[in-house]
Amino acid sequence: MGGTLPKQFALVGGEPILARTINTFRKALPASRIVVVLPAEYIDFWKNLSARFEVAKHSLVEGGAERFYSVKNGIEALSEAVDLIAVQDGVRPFASKELILRAVKCAAENGSAIPVVKAVDSYRVVEGEESHIIDRTPLRIVQTPQIFAAPILRAAYDTDFRNEFTDDASVVEFSGEKIALCEGEYANIKITSPNDMILGEAIAKEIKESHGEGL
Repeated sequence: MGGTLPKQFALVGGEPILARTINTFRKALPASRIVVVLPAEYIDFWKNLSARFEVAKHSLVEGGAERFYSVKNGIEALSEAVDLIAVQDGVRPFASKELILRAVKCAAENGSAIPVVKAVDSYRVVEGEESHIIDRTPLRIVQTPQIFAAPILRAAYDTDFRNEFTDDASVVEFSGEKIALCEGEYANIKITSPNDMILGEAIAKEIKESHGEGL
């Protein structure tokens, strides 16, 4: 994002991005336990910041040097009685209730659920000084929440970190499990740049005008 403050703490629509993400899941899955994984140096900062807003109940866990270790720490903080585990990017605050419930249903039926949307841009493969266009028809843009049967995700993370692990689906797939896809949403953006903040403000305004404070 270019600033000193981690992007999950930035305000969108007058509310921290992370708070929106937490509240979205509480509204969609009221009985679920929410574990927030943060860098150790920002845990107290988040406690102080979240106290200024209405944020659903959640517990805090220290993250790791890689996303892999952060997710692993979050998994270990959950009870063995959990049936499904959803992993969501803290900076994806606009996943709708419908998307979350659709992914839960898919994971319950298939053991996994990875929200995806069709690629709408053109893509080129660059090889040295040459490039060539590729067919975008079979391509899908991967989103979160990625939801798995708890035993599948726990077993998959019982391994060593590899550089090719870019998300939870890649970890689970490496363990030998098949991945089931479900329909994502184009509004389920990951806020990583200043331009994303502009789009996020527009989405937050639309949600407020269309549905009030709820999602």
